[in-house]
Amino acid sequence: MSNSKLYKGSLSTIILKLLAENNKMYGYEMTQRVKELTQGELTITEGALYPALHKLEADGFLEVEMQKVDNRLRKYYKLTQAGTQERVNRIEELERFIETIQGIVNPKPSLG
Repeated sequence: MSNSKLYKGSLSTIILKLLAENNKMYGYEMTQRVKELTQGELTITEGALYPALHKLEADGFLEVEMQKVDNRLRKYYKLTQAGTQERVNRIEELERFIETIQGIVNPKPSLG
């Protein structure tokens, strides 16, 4: 997908959805999962991911858990209770937006 601007507004929603499905994840794991789910069509850069993660954490939607893995500290993110509710809200909002755009891109013929 050449125009990464299209997904930037949805990045937080993507993060919340991934964490709801996987309980907790670290950043690189998220980028790889998105690449896998989209068969390489969508690539999330660290430059986009980490500011989004930090904002979600600052807003109280994520909590961080540090774990030692191979003598390194790894930062895992997981949803808070508020984050779980925010995910529901954002998914609904995104689905409505997609339907609206579909109506523009592929309008149904009017029956009138």
